[in-house]
Amino acid sequence: MWDLITWWQGLPTSSSHALIGGYAGAAIANACFRLGARNAIHGLVVGQWPKTLVFIVAAPLIGLILAYTMMVAIYWIFRRSTPSSMDRHFRRLQLVSAAAYSFAHGTNDAQKTMGIITGVLVASGYQSGFHVPIWVVLAAHASIALGTLCGGWRIIRTMGTRLTRLKPRGGFCAEAAAAMSILLATALKQPVSTTHVIAGSIAGVGSIQRLKAVRWGLARSIVWAWVLTIPASAAVAMLAYALIHSVI
Repeated sequence: MWDLITWWQGLPTSSSHALIGGYAGAAIANACFRLGARNAIHGLVVGQWPKTLVFIVAAPLIGLILAYTMMVAIYWIFRRSTPSSMDRHFRRLQLVSAAAYSFAHGTNDAQKTMGIITGVLVASGYQSGFHVPIWVVLAAHASIALGTLCGGWRIIRTMGTRLTRLKPRGGFCAEAAAAMSILLATALKQPVSTTHVIAGSIAGVGSIQRLKAVRWGLARSIVWAWVLTIPASAAVAMLAYALIHSVI
């Protein structure tokens, strides 16, 4: 529900953190009904939460710094080239950076959906061990691909033109920087928002010319949507749990 609301507004929020928030809200609601309101927080296991919360902030900052650094390096390497000749090369190189970003997206984003579905299968007794069935993998991949195909344009327009206007050289740096940041988080087994990371990378690319090249008012709206994602999704999950509990 939160993803649909922010999609309608054209705001690139984190589906990953919405999923995490929904998971936490459902767990808290379950503990509240079973153990009482005072023990509601016991529905959560501390585990990886501190690291996850740190990476909510760290991952987009890493993407921003990497993208900015790469843009500085590219401008220095191609200092004797014209902008048109640079863009001619980077239009081809963007195929590589886009593929790298897509690969990084799959290593992190798609895994969270599979993990929650598999957790439900284990908890409900449909399977004994925690292994991801192939139909869950294919369903997660197909859903993400179809969602991007059918409804992605609002977010694409915000990221590609409204936040800052990207040239091929900037697009290459943003995608490559985001891919490196996401792969680092994946190596550390941390769920991060690929949306946050690419937005941070785009802001880093845009600010290389001048700070006003980034529409910071829009960026502020995006940040507020990020801040609200986990609590809003948790609230919706708690409400859904309460409604189901009252019916059953």
